[in-house]
Amino acid sequence: MTTRIPTPRERFKEQTRSEIKELALQQLASGGSSGLRLTRIAKALGLSGPALYRYFGSRDALVDALVTDAYLDVAHAIGDAGTTPSAPVEPRAWLHRLALAYRAWAMREPHRHQLIQGAPLPDHTVTPGTSDGARAALGPFLGAFVTAEPAAAVAPLVEEMTAWAGREPTVRNWVTACTGLRADLTAMGIALAGTVMAWSTLHGTVSLEVALQFAGMGHRGDTLLSAHIESLAEGFHL
Repeated sequence: MTTRIPTPRERFKEQTRSEIKELALQQLASGGSSGLRLTRIAKALGLSGPALYRYFGSRDALVDALVTDAYLDVAHAIGDAGTTPSAPVEPRAWLHRLALAYRAWAMREPHRHQLIQGAPLPDHTVTPGTSDGARAALGPFLGAFVTAEPAAAVAPLVEEMTAWAGREPTVRNWVTACTGLRADLTAMGIALAGTVMAWSTLHGTVSLEVALQFAGMGHRGDTLLSAHIESLAEGFHL
């Protein structure tokens, strides 16, 4: 099948969109969420304010695009760490690799980390369209819990995640695509529960480190994160 080649107009539009997003990221990096000003972006590109809306229909649409890009970027970083090597890797070691890859990305990209782990802007509500990016980032963690045997303490969460997989075909399809699990809703629920707990552990620990909340406390961020991951692995008998 012949691949359609974008027209010059389409290529120009995509290039301009990329430039707008890059300038927005620069503003976020230098001034935080309060520093994002579409009028300044338009001026830097030699555009009028209304002209900018031909590329992004609103400020929220621009922020959603930045959120999706950030999710896909961290998914790429995590996916590289989770690529199956020639020699088998135990699930616990695999989980550590994924977690540390996430932390390394967040430390390199603190302003983009804030986009996906906090409120991007005070009055912004992320649209459901960004969920594909989030699932791309979470997907590699599902595989670490395929053989897990959860402790009784996490049984209520496993039950809720199993019910979620049972009523949501898109969730089942996602888990199957990431793990190969089919029809076994309990196994899906276990993998989902482990992944949600891993993600919340990463969110809390890494967000505090990125915000410099651990300064002067005498421990390294990767040491604390590894301790949390060990506890999580114990809870699922990995």
